[in-house]
Amino acid sequence: MAKPFFRLQKFLRRTQFLLFFLTAAYLMTGSLLLLQRARVGLPPGPRAPGPLQALPVAAVALGVGLLDSRALHDARVSPELLLGVDVLRGPLARPRPGPRWLRSRNSELRQLRRRWFHHFMGDPPGPPALSPEAPQAATSSQGTYVGCFSDDGQERTLKGAVFFDLRKMTVSHCQDACAERSYIYAGLEAGAECYCGNRLPAMSVGPEECNHECKGEKSSVCGGVGRLSVYRVEKLQPGSRKRRTVTYRGCFRLPENITHAFPDSLVQANVTVETCSGFCSQKEFPLAILRGWECYCAYSTPQFNLRDAVDSSLCGQESEAQRLAEYCEVYQTPVQDTRCTDRRFLPTKSKVFVALSSFPGAGNTWARHLIEHATGFYTGSYYFDGTLYNKGFKGEKDHWRSRRTICVKTHESGRREIEMFDSAILLIRNPYRSLVAEFNRKCAGHLGYAADRNWKSKEWPDFVNSYASWWSSHVLDWLKYGKRLLVVHYEELRRSLVPTLREMVAFLNVSVSEERLLCVENNKEGSFRRRGRRPHDPEPFTPEMKDLINGYIRTVDQALRDHNWAGLPREYVPR
Repeated sequence: MAKPFFRLQKFLRRTQFLLFFLTAAYLMTGSLLLLQRARVGLPPGPRAPGPLQALPVAAVALGVGLLDSRALHDARVSPELLLGVDVLRGPLARPRPGPRWLRSRNSELRQLRRRWFHHFMGDPPGPPALSPEAPQAATSSQGTYVGCFSDDGQERTLKGAVFFDLRKMTVSHCQDACAERSYIYAGLEAGAECYCGNRLPAMSVGPEECNHECKGEKSSVCGGVGRLSVYRVEKLQPGSRKRRTVTYRGCFRLPENITHAFPDSLVQANVTVETCSGFCSQKEFPLAILRGWECYCAYSTPQFNLRDAVDSSLCGQESEAQRLAEYCEVYQTPVQDTRCTDRRFLPTKSKVFVALSSFPGAGNTWARHLIEHATGFYTGSYYFDGTLYNKGFKGEKDHWRSRRTICVKTHESGRREIEMFDSAILLIRNPYRSLVAEFNRKCAGHLGYAADRNWKSKEWPDFVNSYASWWSSHVLDWLKYGKRLLVVHYEELRRSLVPTLREMVAFLNVSVSEERLLCVENNKEGSFRRRGRRPHDPEPFTPEMKDLINGYIRTVDQALRDHNWAGLPREYVPR
């Protein structure tokens, strides 16, 4: 009797092990198939030393699905949860809540914590190279191919507008973007980078060195590693946006030394605003200045800083005052002020790990834009947002702990997360405006506005109830655990940009010239300011919401004073 029982027991043990083995094999096979179908995996081949690498995508273990760039930011996905592959977006992609052990302390408010890949991931392989043949212009391109040029110097060859697109970059796409901004030349680099300018690069190279395919047009060549495929822009493509126009800046008194203040000029009978602006745009000057038949091109300088505008009537074309008192009309041309557009990674790892911390919707992206242009160094991010990367925030895909960026964006709070940084710029914005801005972003992206149905639904009051406390706890935690802080109020940065930015740059231990700060002031808006009419009631807060928010305002105001900082600005005072 004992012998059959022993055989049965032995059989069951083997069966249990066999079932476990088969189950594990089944799960592994399914995962591999799912990853293969989703194209998650690094392509074979040697690493390319180029600056442009494949973009990471949120494909979190076991194939939970691919998120689009907006979902990535909503979920606050960190680069440590990303695998280095090309960006894939799906119209049905939605952020999915992860398991509890992956969530942050306030999971409904914050983002997935970084728990995987604590070591610095190496850059993924570069884009596939084409055979060494002469580049061929895309069939849909309306521009004239000029040639292949070097772009591996310390300064950019084409210094105008810059943007990236690691999925859809084409020759026509780059040409349209440059033509819209009134640039003559469009240069494509490393398959996905687009640069604009009005001056042809000086150093040409062999056509075989421009050997990278365009990400969105495999049959076309888009430069190479440190190489630009340059096209002369002829005209806007059908269906593209209209060319940007000039902007009137006001009437100003001419400086004493016109020759020194205005580097270039044009004297022509019956000169118009369009003629003057076109002339200055070709010379890559951001300001076109008119006085009678005289057209001047200039930058904003300490001698001519556009802060002391006078009555516009003094600049009338037939005005005697204009001729006698030397007044002029100033217009902003469509081209960028290129004195502060060059940016790069830090040449050596930073010894001080600096955070740029804020509550969501407090203007962190705008502050990054200002810091990058003022210092000339990229800023990093604790998260990853493909939309920001495509707009020129190249540090977005760099590992947040690489210390190659001047500071790192974060919305985190909590002792552990704060004490990772040696110092921080704490950016604070009026909670009423921060909540509206973040709700707009969650519902309609960086540049859109939430629909009327969103404001009238239960989603809005639930959002306020949960996020208002986060606004308060974020400031309180950084005041409590931050090692070295610089408190900056968004409203003060808007109101007094140059003095406040000068203080921020000094905190980052970077020396900049006054001309560079004025250049930043001239390019201050960046690419992520919402424009147009707001489709909702400008006061969506109920009395109950106001009581809640006002209580948090008082708490934060007192905490700032207790830590020897000035209290919140007067406009924060409860309504």
